[in-house]
Parts: sequence; C-alpha cells; structure tokens
Amino acid sequence: MTDVIVAGAGPAGLMLAAELRLHGIEVLVLEKDAEPTKVVRALGMHARTMELLEQRGILDRFTALGTTHPLHGFFAGIRKTGPVRLDTTHPYVLSLPQTITDRLLAERAAELGAVIRRGVAVTGLAQDGEGVTIELSDGSRERCRYLVGCDGGRSTVRKLLGVAFPGQPSRNDTLLGEMELTASQEELMSVMTEVRKTQLRFGAMPLGEGVYRVVVPAESVAEDRSVPPELDEFKRQLTAIGGTDWGVHSPRWLSRFGDATRQAERYRVGRVFLAGDAAHIHPPTGGQGLNLGVQDAVNLGWKLAAAVTGTAPDNLLDTYESERHPVAAAVLDNTAAQMHLMTLDPGAQAVRRLIENLMDFEEVTRYLLENIIAIGIRYDFGEGPDLLGRRLRDVRLKGGRLFDLTHDGRGLLLDQTGELSAEGWSDRVNHHADVAEELDAPAVLLRPDGHVAWVGDDQASLREALRTWFGAPA
Repeated sequence: MTDVIVAGAGPAGLMLAAELRLHGIEVLVLEKDAEPTKVVRALGMHARTMELLEQRGILDRFTALGTTHPLHGFFAGIRKTGPVRLDTTHPYVLSLPQTITDRLLAERAAELGAVIRRGVAVTGLAQDGEGVTIELSDGSRERCRYLVGCDGGRSTVRKLLGVAFPGQPSRNDTLLGEMELTASQEELMSVMTEVRKTQLRFGAMPLGEGVYRVVVPAESVAEDRSVPPELDEFKRQLTAIGGTDWGVHSPRWLSRFGDATRQAERYRVGRVFLAGDAAHIHPPTGGQGLNLGVQDAVNLGWKLAAAVTGTAPDNLLDTYESERHPVAAAVLDNTAAQMHLMTLDPGAQAVRRLIENLMDFEEVTRYLLENIIAIGIRYDFGEGPDLLGRRLRDVRLKGGRLFDLTHDGRGLLLDQTGELSAEGWSDRVNHHADVAEELDAPAVLLRPDGHVAWVGDDQASLREALRTWFGAPA
C-alpha cells in the first residue's frame, strides 16, 4: 500500500509530492497526460510562493531561469506606485513560464524519491477505514492510505467524490496562444496602445525569436474549453477588435480560458483531499492561480505526513480545509471583482474610477497588493499577538537567516531567550536559540509551512502549542 497517491502532476501535485518526501512518506504521482504540456497557463510567481521555495532551499533554481520585475500596486489593470517596505524579502514578481516551473518541481519531487507515472488517469475510487482503492485508465488498481486530487478544474477525483463545485459559470472567454507575427513593432504598439484604453484582455507580448504571446477576447463562450481554438479564430477576433490580425502565423500552441469562479464545497472527504484547481477555479487576473495551488500543497503536506507517521494530533487534517477554504474564497472574490472592473459596463467603469482614486492612498494599495501576493494571510489560531497565525518572513539572525533553518520541512522553535525547550518533540521540531533584531517577540514556534503557531516565553504554554500542532511528545 502506497502512503499517498497524488492525482495530477501540475504545480500543486508536484509541490505536495516534494513536501511529503521531506518526511519520508512514500508518494506516487499519477498524470493523465503522457507528456508535459507545452501550454503556458501561468507566467508569474508572487512573493509568498517564492518564500515557500526559499524555505525549502530551492528558490535559486527558479530565479536562475526567470526574470524579476518591480512590484507595483496593481488591481484590475490599474497600476500605481507600490507601497514602501513590504513585509517580504521578495518585493517583486518572478516571470517564469509555467512549463519551466512544472519541470523544476517535477525534478525536485523525483530527486527526493517521489514516483511520477504519466499517461494514466484515475477512473474510479472507493475508500474504507484503512485506505483508498483507485481504478486507473490502464485497467490496473492502486491502494493508498490517502489520495489527493490535484487534477485540475475538471477534476475526476472531485467528481468521483460527489463534491459540489458551485459558483459562477464563465461569461467571457479569452483566446491565448504563442505564435509569430509579421507586423512591425511600431504597428503592434500603435494598435495595442489604442485598444487597451478600453479592452485590457488584448495584446501581444514578445517572447523572443520572433514569437509572441497573444491574448484576445473570444467571440463567445465555448461549450468545451478543452478543445483548442483554431488560428483563424485568433485572426477574426484580432481584426474585429484591433482592425488587424498582425499577420499571425506558425502557432506553437493555442488555448482558451474563461472567467468562471467555482469552489469545492469540501476539501476533504474521509481519506481523500482536493488541492489546487481541483478545489477552486477563478479568472487569471493578478496571476494568483499557480501560487494558490502551491500554497495549498505546502499547507497540506506536513499535516498529511503527520497523519501517515501517526504523530498528527486530533483534527489536524481538518485544519487544511478550515485554513485554505477562506483563502481561496477571498481570491475568487478579488479576481471576480477585477474582471468586472475590466468590462465596459458604465457602472463597472464608475467603480473602477473610484478604485483608481482610492489606490492613491498607500494603505489601500498595500491592502490590495498584500492579498494578491498572499503575504497578508492570517490563519485563525485564536486570540493572541498580531503575529500569531501569520507567516514570518525571512528575518536576519545573528547566525544567518531564518529560512536557512527550514529546509527540512520540520517545525521550528526560534528562541531568543535561550531558556525554552522542545524536548519530547525533537523528532518533529528543531530548536534554534538565536537573536533576530527584526523580530519583536521573545520566541516563536513556526509550523513547517512558516506560519507562527505560538508567541511568548512561557514553557507551559509552549508545550501546549507543541501538543496542539505536533501531537503528543515522543
């Protein structure tokens, strides 16, 4: 019996596999596509995701292949000067095609020992008190203790579970593809400058070697969005909206996406979980989808590992849904709001002008930006200091940096008093006595996902927090 099977080898599934392997959990990743996709769905990586990669010591693999861009205040295409002193060491956007992100995460999962099988899909499942039995498209069966559906917005796992996926259907489809153009740069910029005064879902971004990433509104909502559009549809829509098709030709790939917002009613049914797009879909405005899925995976990974090893306290697995469901709901709200403000509806345009004026206030821009890049999240851990429930950025220590201590995916007691102890939990929690001038707290207990589970200097309350999040002492 495999410990955990992950359905789907996208960013969420691969990150989850790597997180589980840090704890020695046996992992099998199943992917229905025989080869990695060439379609570049996402291009941006935000601060919180970069922090998580740096916590695991692998961020440099991604930054070496990407391009960094200054982080401005942005919302619904409204650009403002970014707020000063964001609470992160990564106040920028990392531009990196998702195909590269997927490859790097797959390499990470494999080097840690995860097994990835491509060309096989989940077609059936049944669970009991000991595990989950799944049926596969090749006629075989697999047995696991836990199953996680990371198999996208059309998730088979979610459908087999019978979990409802309520929300708003797509009302506006957008065509997206990579192709070559014959138009001059001057003509390209002239058309884009004029059209984008009113239509922000339009343009062509150079990728190098004469290839452009082209985006244009579709003529109508597709019945089956999995069927790619034809090049002629791009030409018709570019001409209808911009007056020219720019001479597009030689497409590398063509795709379409909608602006639907849906969220699974439940993230857990017994021994089966949902993460990433299988749990939530939303418009790509703000580039939050890939980031949200990776963050789901890091939240779930250590909890699932604790359940497999038998150290998980009661209800720990339930905190995955109670913490991540509200986060995704907020993303659905902000992306839907942004899409509405990008329409030509007079009412939406009036609200857009109001938001644009409000974003002149740094507090407003900071609030919007911190939510999009996910550094403003605070889980509800009960009453306590403001830091409780928040993630802690990579603060400088006297002996190095905080994230240098988190590569193994364990909990961490950062003790500035030098008088506390994690005895009894040393198999799950590292104790590091050091001083951080940037941290206004005597000591903090960090969960493996970097969120602060306890703040203080009292040994008794520390032991209670250790038991709450890491189970009974050894």
